[in-house]
Amino acid sequence: MPRLSARYVGGRAVRLVLTVWISLTLMFAIPRLGASSPTEAILGRLLTSGGGGADVAAIANSYAERFGLHKPVLVQYLDYLRNSITFDFGRSLSQFPTTVGSMVSTAAPWTFGLVIAATLISFVLGTTIGALLGWARTPRWVRRVLGSFLVFSSLPSFMVGIVLLFFFAQLWPVLPFAGAYDSDVVAGFNMPFIGSVLRHSVLPLLSVVLVQMGGWAFGMRGMMITTAAEDHMVLAEAKGLRSRSIFLHYGVRAAILPQATSLGLALGTVAAGVVVVETVFAYPGLGNMLFQAVLANDYSLIEGIAYLLILGVAMSTFVLDLVYPFLDPRISYTRK
Repeated sequence: MPRLSARYVGGRAVRLVLTVWISLTLMFAIPRLGASSPTEAILGRLLTSGGGGADVAAIANSYAERFGLHKPVLVQYLDYLRNSITFDFGRSLSQFPTTVGSMVSTAAPWTFGLVIAATLISFVLGTTIGALLGWARTPRWVRRVLGSFLVFSSLPSFMVGIVLLFFFAQLWPVLPFAGAYDSDVVAGFNMPFIGSVLRHSVLPLLSVVLVQMGGWAFGMRGMMITTAAEDHMVLAEAKGLRSRSIFLHYGVRAAILPQATSLGLALGTVAAGVVVVETVFAYPGLGNMLFQAVLANDYSLIEGIAYLLILGVAMSTFVLDLVYPFLDPRISYTRK
C-alpha cells in the first residue's frame, strides 16, 4: 500500500499556499493597472445620468472612502489578503449594497454545474474515442466516424457556441437562445423548472464538450499506442485472452492514469475558460459575472470570483498529488 510522508504533504501544503498567494497578488495588481478606476467609472455613469458636477464629485469621493479606495495601495493589498483568508470580500462596488458573497453564491452553482457536467462528459467521450482510435483492432470505418467528432478541438469554445446558436437557436429554433431558464417558470425543485434548465444548458454544454473532447481523445490515443507495445499487453495476447478483455483490462486501465491526473486540473481550468461561453449565452454563472465586473471595474467582485477560481485549481492539484500514489502503486512519496 503506497504511503505519504508527512514531509512531502507539508512541502506540498507550503507550495499550495505560495501558489495561491502569488496568484492573489497578480489578481490584485492587474485590475489596478487599467486606465480607469472604480470611482471614475461611477463618476462617468453619474454624469451620463445627468447628475450635477460638484455633487457627483463629492459622491465619487465618498464612494472611494467607503470602499477604502482612498487608502495607500499597500494598505489595500494587506486588507485584500486578510479578506481572502476570511472569505470576506465586502460589498460589490457596482451593485452596492449587495455583498460579493451573495452574488458569488448565486452564480457559482450555475458555473459549477456546467463545468462539472461538461468536463465529465468530455472526459468520458474523449477518453473512449481516443482509446478506440489508439487500438489497432478498431475497424477502419469506426476510426473515420469517431475522428470526425474531433474537428472542433482546434476552435475556441465561444466560436463553437456562436455556430451552435446560429443553427439551433436561430435557423432552427429548437433550443433557447440565452439565459438559464424560461422566465415563465417558477424556480424550484419541480419538473418544469428542471426541464427548462436542462434545455437552456444544452448549447453552452455542447460548445464546451465539443472543444474539450479532442484534447482527451488525442491524449488517450497516444497513451494507448504506447501501452500497446508494453510487456503486459504482449503477455495478455500470448495467453489468448479475448480482444475485449485485453482492450479494457490491460490497455485502457494502464493508459487512463495520466487522464485521471488531468481530470482534476481540468475541473479548475475549464471553470476559468467558460467566461466567454457564459457571456455568449448570457448564462448567469461566474464567467458572465466576472465579465460584467471587469467592465464596471468592480474590484471587490473581480477579486472574489478570481479567488474562488484560483483556489479551485490549486486545491485540485494538491488533492491529485496526494491521491495519485493510490491510483498507481508504482508511485510512492515516502523515503526508502
